[in-house]
Amino acid sequence: MLSMNLFGKSELTVIVGCGRLGSTLANQLSDAGKNVILIDQNEAAFRKLSPAYAGLTLTGDATDRATLNQAELNRADHLVIVTNNDNTNIMIAQLARECFRTPQIICRLYDPQRECVYREFGIQTLCPTRLSALAIERLLADCAAIPDGKQEGGY
Repeated sequence: MLSMNLFGKSELTVIVGCGRLGSTLANQLSDAGKNVILIDQNEAAFRKLSPAYAGLTLTGDATDRATLNQAELNRADHLVIVTNNDNTNIMIAQLARECFRTPQIICRLYDPQRECVYREFGIQTLCPTRLSALAIERLLADCAAIPDGKQEGGY
């Protein structure tokens, strides 16, 4: 059953890449009752999904327009691209933006120097390198603020 948004329209998120991040996100969205289609080239990658995962899976190459058509990207509200290859991610993002007019595209990228390329195309990015550096900087600042240097937890 498709979940509906406030306007009665079924909302769809397509995720490309079923590694640790993609599978975790797909499971979380599915658990929240969201409509998810998850694409990966390797069918075995779908084993990372929870038994409760209620979304769809598609084995295929997301740089191939036919695979994106099969994933119904033309009706997707969100595309999240989290493969382990920055070049692949930008190629899929460009294809989605130009051919499918996907409203929201979010990409993981590893090389922070490539952010400007994504920004030119209006694509939102998450960079683990940059996010980790910021988190470590905060932890260092938090540690410096505690007189005895003892702290618990992390990000």
